[in-house]
Amino acid sequence: MDRLNKMCGIIGIASTEYIQDRDWLLKGRDFLFHRGPDDAGIWCSKDDKVALGHRRLSIIDLSEAAHQPMKDITERCVIVFNGEIYNFKEIRKKLEHEGYNFFSNSDTEVILGAYLRWGTDCLSYLNGMFAFAIFDIKEKKLFMARDRSGEKPLFYLVKNNTIKFASELKGLMADPAFPRKIDPMALDCYLSFRYVPHHLCILEGVRKLPPAHALVFDLNTGKIKIWQYWDIPKLDERYKKAEPEVLVEEMEFLLEKAVKAQLVADVPVGILLSGGIDSSLVTAMAARHVTDLKTFTVRFPGYGEYDETPHANLIADYFGTQHTTIDAEEYTVELLPEMAKQFDEPIVDSSMIPTYMVSYLVRKYCKVALGGDGGDELFGGYKSYTQLLWVENTLGRLPYPIRIGIEYGCKKFMPVGIKGRKWLISLGGDFKNSLPITSYFDASTRKALLSHITSWEPVAEKIKKKFIPQGEDILDRMTRMDFKLHLPDDILVKVDRCSMMNSLEVRSPFLDKDIIEFAFKKVPSPLKTTLKNRKILLKFLCKKILPKEMDLKRKQGFSIPLSTWLKKGPYRDFFFEVLTDSECIFNKKMVKKLFHAQDMGLNVSERLFAIVLFELWRKEYKTYL
Repeated sequence: MDRLNKMCGIIGIASTEYIQDRDWLLKGRDFLFHRGPDDAGIWCSKDDKVALGHRRLSIIDLSEAAHQPMKDITERCVIVFNGEIYNFKEIRKKLEHEGYNFFSNSDTEVILGAYLRWGTDCLSYLNGMFAFAIFDIKEKKLFMARDRSGEKPLFYLVKNNTIKFASELKGLMADPAFPRKIDPMALDCYLSFRYVPHHLCILEGVRKLPPAHALVFDLNTGKIKIWQYWDIPKLDERYKKAEPEVLVEEMEFLLEKAVKAQLVADVPVGILLSGGIDSSLVTAMAARHVTDLKTFTVRFPGYGEYDETPHANLIADYFGTQHTTIDAEEYTVELLPEMAKQFDEPIVDSSMIPTYMVSYLVRKYCKVALGGDGGDELFGGYKSYTQLLWVENTLGRLPYPIRIGIEYGCKKFMPVGIKGRKWLISLGGDFKNSLPITSYFDASTRKALLSHITSWEPVAEKIKKKFIPQGEDILDRMTRMDFKLHLPDDILVKVDRCSMMNSLEVRSPFLDKDIIEFAFKKVPSPLKTTLKNRKILLKFLCKKILPKEMDLKRKQGFSIPLSTWLKKGPYRDFFFEVLTDSECIFNKKMVKKLFHAQDMGLNVSERLFAIVLFELWRKEYKTYL
C-alpha cells in the first residue's frame, strides 16, 4: 500500500561539540504531544553531537515501518518530518527506476531517497506541506527545509556553534537555557503587521525558517547557510489578456487534481464546508472521487448573522454529501489563556477562537479535513483589495503635497478605530511602483502603548517596505505580499495551531504548488479583483459547476461578535482586568483610551484583543522586555 506520512511535531539539536545536556529534548518533544499523540521517537548520533526527536499523529501508515526518526536503507541519513508529500508516488517510481530499494511505503522514506539522489535539490521535486530535518551522517551536515506556502512551522536558534530547532517555540522553551527576552523590533512588528513576519521571532535570538527556504548547518565548521529554493513566478506576458474560459478550464483541472491527491487517507476525511466559494469548490471536486463524502459545518447558536448553515446545506444537498451540522458551545472567556498558550508566538486574529472550536468539534468525526485556505490570497478574495483599488483610483491621484497633508492631519487628529483611518495615513506611499504602508497600530500609537521602553523606536514600517515585491500592478504587488507574509504568518499559523491543538490534520488544496504557480503566472489582476468584484475567475468556475442558487456576492469571513462582547459582561471584565494589571507592559493611559474608543463605538475591539493576547502569552511563558 502507498502511504503518506502524518502530522507531527519535530525537535532536534546539532553541535560541533559533544552535547552536554539533552534531557530538555525529551521534555520539549513531549511538549509537542498535541501534534502527535500516537507515537514518539528519539535518535542520537554515536558521537553525541546530534539528537532528533519526533511526535507522531498517524493518518495512514500505522505500522512501525513509518516510525521516526527514520534512517534510510543505507543508514547514511536520519530524518524527522512533519507534513505530507502529495506527489510521493511519482518520486518513488522515479527513484525505483534508478535502482533505489525502499523498505517502507511512506513518503518519509521517499524524502530520504530523494535527498540521497539529488541532495538539497530534492526540494524542487516535492509538492506538499512539510517541515523536516535530515542529518547526513557522512557529510556531518544538518539539512532543514520548509514548504513553499509555510503550512508547517519551524523555529530555530543558533548559538555557540549549536543549532536547536522545533515545530513550535514551546518545544525549545523546555531548555532551561533558552532565551525568553522579547525582541522589541518583533513586538513592534506584531503591533503593526498583526503578526511577527517572515524570519523574525518574538523572542530575541530565535528565528523562523521562512516558507520556501532551506538551511544547512555544517557540524565541521559550525557555519550555517540559508537560501530560498523557490519563488512565485512573474505574470507571463502572454496571459495579460487571457480569455477567462481557457483559464477556468485549467483551474478546474488543477483543483480537481489537488483535491484528489489530498483525499488519500486510511482514516476518515472530511470537508470543512462553510458554503463560501473556496470550500464549496473543494467539496465539488471531492464529490467527483468520493461517494460517501463527509462535510461539516459548525453553527454558533445565538449569533444568527454568523450562521453559515443555509449556504452549506445548499452545497451539501447539491452534491449529496453526508453532511453534519455541529452546534458549538458558547465561547467562554476561559478559553483565551489556553489559546495564548497554544500560540507560542501570538497573532492578532480573534477568529482563532472559532477556528479552534471547529477543529475541536470536527475532530470527533474525522482525523483529516480539507479546507479552503489560500483562495483569498491567490485569487483576490479580501475586501481590502477592493479598498486598495478604490484608494488608488481616487485619493491616490491627488497631488503628492495634498496626500502628505491628509496623512499628517489624520495621524494627528483622527483617533484610532475610525473607519478608513489606516488608508488615509498611508497616502504618502508610492502607489505607482510600491504599496501604501498601512499599520494596525500606527507608529505614534505604538510609541504611546510602549512609552516606558526608552531605547526603542518604531521600525515596522521600514521593515514592511523591504518586503514589498515587484509586480505588474498594485493588486499584483499586494496579493504577492499577502501570500508571502499574511498567509504563512497569520492564516496558516492560526490553522496549524488550532488544528494541532486538537490533533486534527487540515489540508489546503488551493496551496498545491501547481495552483499557486497558475494563480501568479497566468491569472492577471482584472480576473482576480476589480473595484466592484472579487475572486472573479473562481466565480466563473462556480457558475460552471455549483448550483445557480449559490450567493456569489456573500463574503462572511470567519469571525466572532467581539465588539458586542466587549460592551459589557465577562469578556469586557476580563480584558479590563488583564490590561490594567500592575504588571501589564502596555501604557495604562493608552489602554484606557482604547476602552473609551470601544465604548464610543469605534473599531478597536481587535486591537484590544491584540494586547490582551500578548499579555496572556507573556505571562504564560514568563517572557520579559
